[in-house]
Amino acid sequence: MPEYTLPELPYDYSALEPFISGKIMELHHDKHHQTYVTGANKALEQIHDAAESGKVENSNLYEKNLAFNLAGHKNHTIFWKNLAPSNGQEPEGELRAAIDDQFGSFEGFKTYFASMCAGIQGSGWAVLAWDSLGEKLVTLQMYDHQGNLPVTVFPLVLLDLWEHAYYLDYLNVRPDYVKAWWNVVNWEDAAARFDEVRNLNTTLAR
Repeated sequence: MPEYTLPELPYDYSALEPFISGKIMELHHDKHHQTYVTGANKALEQIHDAAESGKVENSNLYEKNLAFNLAGHKNHTIFWKNLAPSNGQEPEGELRAAIDDQFGSFEGFKTYFASMCAGIQGSGWAVLAWDSLGEKLVTLQMYDHQGNLPVTVFPLVLLDLWEHAYYLDYLNVRPDYVKAWWNVVNWEDAAARFDEVRNLNTTLAR
């Protein structure tokens, strides 16, 4: 079976300073993300071995481990691309128009999104996504890596709110991390995702 692999960062560890330190990026990418890749591969191997041997009594655990680790791997893969040394750029074009329409304005969206980030209990992610069923933007709180994510949505922007993403830089002051994060959001990547997912055939989601 093909194995999941850790993707390379599309920039240097220190490229997002002073908003996110190079040390955080190195630990987050090389240690935390790698752990999820390793965990996903192990879960797949266990599922394969259990199915082949007929010893399936632990299948429920293997499936939960796969969901957790594979979601962690995929979320981080998107997260790295969602970041760039952009110094506070804002979305443009059709994505900006959709944000303005859905949230009143980009500033209104930022206020709402930041509040949602602050309200996540424990570990999780904040997500701006495209709902293929309702054909509109939605925001979501994703618990751990995989909870609360409807199957009809496609993430456009993911913000990692696990403590390992910011604690070295911002300690327990999550709002300061979120405020800094706005300076390094790669809105070009988000717009490219937006253009792609809106053109998908959503018949099966209806």
